[in-house]
Amino acid sequence: MKSGLARSHLRIEAVEPQIDCGRYLTKAIVGDRVEVTADIFRDGPDLLMAVLRHKGPGDPRWSETRLVHVENDRWYGSFRPTELGIHSFTIEAWTDHFGSWRRDLMKRVEAGQDVTLELEGGARLIEARLPSLSKSEAKVLAHAVTVLRADPAPSDDADDPRLAPLLDELVIELMNSHSDRTGSTTLRPELEVTVDRERARSGAWYEFFPRSTGTPKKHGTFKTAAKALPRIAEMGFDIVYLPPIHPIGSTFRKGANNSLDANPSDVGSPWAIGSKDGGHDALHPELGTMADFDNFVKQADRLGIEVALDFAIQCSPDHPWVTEHPEWFNHRPDGSIRYAENPPKKYQDIYPINFDNDGAAALWLELKRVLEHWISHGVKIFRVDNPHTKSFAFWEWVINGLKTTHPELIFLAEAFTRPKVMKALAKLGFSQSYTYFTWRNEKWEIVEYLDELSTGDMPKYFRPNFFVNTPDILHEYLQVGGPPAFKIRLVLASMLCPTYGVYSGYELLENTPISHGSEEYLHSEKFELKPRDYSVQGSLAPYITKVNEIRRKHPALSQLTNLRWHDVDKDNLIAFSKSSSEGEAILVVVNLNPFNWEEGTISVDRDALGVDLARPLEMHELITDATYTWHGDQAYVRLDPAEPAHIFEVRG
Repeated sequence: MKSGLARSHLRIEAVEPQIDCGRYLTKAIVGDRVEVTADIFRDGPDLLMAVLRHKGPGDPRWSETRLVHVENDRWYGSFRPTELGIHSFTIEAWTDHFGSWRRDLMKRVEAGQDVTLELEGGARLIEARLPSLSKSEAKVLAHAVTVLRADPAPSDDADDPRLAPLLDELVIELMNSHSDRTGSTTLRPELEVTVDRERARSGAWYEFFPRSTGTPKKHGTFKTAAKALPRIAEMGFDIVYLPPIHPIGSTFRKGANNSLDANPSDVGSPWAIGSKDGGHDALHPELGTMADFDNFVKQADRLGIEVALDFAIQCSPDHPWVTEHPEWFNHRPDGSIRYAENPPKKYQDIYPINFDNDGAAALWLELKRVLEHWISHGVKIFRVDNPHTKSFAFWEWVINGLKTTHPELIFLAEAFTRPKVMKALAKLGFSQSYTYFTWRNEKWEIVEYLDELSTGDMPKYFRPNFFVNTPDILHEYLQVGGPPAFKIRLVLASMLCPTYGVYSGYELLENTPISHGSEEYLHSEKFELKPRDYSVQGSLAPYITKVNEIRRKHPALSQLTNLRWHDVDKDNLIAFSKSSSEGEAILVVVNLNPFNWEEGTISVDRDALGVDLARPLEMHELITDATYTWHGDQAYVRLDPAEPAHIFEVRG
């Protein structure tokens, strides 16, 4: 053998979970079981042993869990991270000399061969491990060595007493626990998983504009907005998301319905950030002071609600950065700064940021400083506006950098763009992502899309957030479907996805577009104050409250990969379930037709529900509190538009 040639006999391949050969971190939630699998094999017939090594961000040493051989050279192990942050794991594998000796010896015994020399070989294997054992452990193995070296039994003795150590479970376990790892192979480089808190996976978001909590002619404040928090908490929402709360520019300010001709009383778009009153680290003066904002965050916290802020990297022409750092913007040939456009839409009141400028390093540091400013005021969640139009490298740097010291942070990517770009943002570090759910309304496309999100590689890094509407998106389904459509989409979003959201006004069934074929709201709140009377008759608030109550009481709904479909013989009826390892099972049936009743037969997949195939099913309807008994694997359902969904707790 030439000097320097590798002597390892082992190979470790196809390790999961990992993303793009370990380039990006997979995601997990604290307390979850992180399951690790790998192909581990070697040349020759010898047996192997392997361990999963793992450690958290504060662990000085590795912890080990023994891997179990499953089949066809595939091995399995797992660990449960107990703290937030980046956890590392790797695999070490080696030849199991004792196990191989034991297996081969048993074959010789079964063949009736003399095994005296083989027993001596085993005694030497055990003897070599004695120095690494405690006194009590060494005593056990020393006795095993004595037995192996004893005189052979008479030839007419059916049982050779020297073979006893081969069957002694304590001896086997001690040898496995103190195995000789000479020549072992360790997976390099180590793989990493970012471990977040539960809210990164599961939660109910409520979006509202603090400025609309006043009167039609009086601007709302953080003090008036705080008065809305008990109502939001009562509906069962976990997060309130606020559109930009910064000073709004006056140059090219937009008027009502995105008009170019603004009146002096028009409040402008919150996304036109910056004025003489400050930029991204300042508050719009009419909303109140920083002390008012701090009190708002504290009141939300007392109600069990977190505050999420919008992080929009763009400026009005009046933003301080425009004069302080003109190099941070795009310029036309005539030297003027280029405003934002998405033809045919024009946003004359907004200047995009140019990440490819000569002062990019200073820009990155300033944006990070802005985030740190709001973190210092109790904000742990950021909804990022159009991150796909900003630097990928910046997102990876700023998110991973901030989460090193603030692992509790959550970043939601508002990127309605090409699928691969959305996936890339999730890989780069975004905790959650907006999705195409709004535009998936037919049964086949709902099933197809959820299968994409819940199977394969995507669950390792992509956490969806199903918003039923946004200030920008009023889907045609809601425009024409009336109250049933609002219930249908609410149930689908909240039951299919661990995280979902609504934009205020949803509970009031607001559904008037600015024009036919548009998804923009008439009298959009993006450009004017829109105070609402939430006490009106017909509000969907009680229904939303019930749905969120169901979500909180049933942990199976906080998962995505446990989603299972149940066949229904009608295209307008969809049925799915979610089950937990604790025996909980939720079955949801939805009528997708908001105009007419639908009836059909469900083929119940009892294996998916984890219930006895022979027993009747007691179906507790959680919305109405009714109880039904289903026999067999077929069940008839009829759903009217007024009550278009069943949410069953399955009691087998």
